[in-house]
Amino acid sequence: MLSFTGSLKVYLATEPADLRKSFNGLYALTVNVLKEKPETGALFVFTNRRRNRVKILNWDGTGLWVMTKRLEKGCFSWPRGVDTKKGKFSLSPEALALLLDGVDLRNGSFRPWYQRDEK
Repeated sequence: MLSFTGSLKVYLATEPADLRKSFNGLYALTVNVLKEKPETGALFVFTNRRRNRVKILNWDGTGLWVMTKRLEKGCFSWPRGVDTKKGKFSLSPEALALLLDGVDLRNGSFRPWYQRDEK
């Protein structure tokens, strides 16, 4: 389980990315497309065209982390109506946690495909 603090900055790339990229490729997208410095410690979130995968790039002070999540069904609820000229969208850490947990941020409910198994 990932935990994000309230002071953490999160940027979502508004355009789909080639998720075959890893450390160097995502670093280059962060610098050249998002116009941000990965060394700030923010999370930079990228998705593929189908929005069933995300990759998160993070600098922890000693090196880069790349985190990946692939959905087995459904897709992530990416924000719409965002200014795509900037190429990024700022999101709170709590909203990122909800998005990664399958909550549709537009109406605050779980996506139809998302169901937790009762144990």
